[in-house]
Amino acid sequence: MGSSKLTKIEKNEAGQDADLLGEPVRSGIRTLEFEAEGLAALRKAIGGELSGVFTETVEKIRNVSGRVIVTGMGKSGHVGTKITATFASTGTPSFFVHPSEAGHGDLGMITHRDIVLALSWSGETTELASVIDFSRRHGVPLIGVSSNAESTLAKAADIAITLPIAREACPHNLAPTTSSLMQLALGDALAIALLESRGFTASDFKAFHPGGKLGAQLTLVKEVMHSGDRLPLTPGDTAMSEALLIMTERSFGCLGITGKGGKLVGIITDGDLRRNMDANLLKQTAQNVMTKDPKTVAPDTLVGVTLEILTSRSITALFVVEDGLPVGIVHIHDLLRIGAA
Repeated sequence: MGSSKLTKIEKNEAGQDADLLGEPVRSGIRTLEFEAEGLAALRKAIGGELSGVFTETVEKIRNVSGRVIVTGMGKSGHVGTKITATFASTGTPSFFVHPSEAGHGDLGMITHRDIVLALSWSGETTELASVIDFSRRHGVPLIGVSSNAESTLAKAADIAITLPIAREACPHNLAPTTSSLMQLALGDALAIALLESRGFTASDFKAFHPGGKLGAQLTLVKEVMHSGDRLPLTPGDTAMSEALLIMTERSFGCLGITGKGGKLVGIITDGDLRRNMDANLLKQTAQNVMTKDPKTVAPDTLVGVTLEILTSRSITALFVVEDGLPVGIVHIHDLLRIGAA
């Protein structure tokens, strides 16, 4: 990695000369540069020489009736546990088997319906021997991920994914950094390709993530909206003197205006009231004060999407509409209450 390249980036992005940046910052930039180059090489490989192998791997995993058994030692093992979690949460049943424990009974966790995904940058990790041998003797499909096509793992595997050689960010080219990130990125790429090939939906995702903020954001609007008599609605020909009473009574800070067939045609907010504040306000009708064609959401909209609409538009409530008819209203306080914000 040349210093001129780093100096150029530091000047462009930090707005400072390289000499004014401390060594920890320059070191951090070097690390990210090395890792970015590794990811770029991986992207090029998946779009080129690894495209057929990548497609074959996705199809092989998708057609397995059992689980993806991920294994690896050291940093590859740590990466493997994350890949396992990503697979499991996106519709691909998976769990991690530690290679050292495998030879002491944990091989019994692997069945003939499973598929093994073994990670080893060198492809020569001795602790993987028991897993490799077991998969060969019992006909369990083996996918090997390494950087050496001539390694023991690659030669034993049914499918060998050979990652591009990349320099570690460590100044001694020893500590697994770039290589670990490339393995992790490959796992993410496989997981998302499998997710998309299966038509895995946000509702499916929620089934595996019911807790916390993420689970709340995967809730559907229809599960938290107010409906029925709670809706702040009035026809367009309603006098503002009466419309204001309804708006105040329902306490949502807005009033939906309905037209022909009860369809939502407009909304009155505090902003509309301020813009029309004069001596004649109470003599006007709701349709003369309203904002036409308000932003709405459908009942099956995710709470997370709804929250983004509310915050990006700096509004506090949205009407929920189905076939043009207002069926509910959701307030940002409802989203705060369930922990989505």
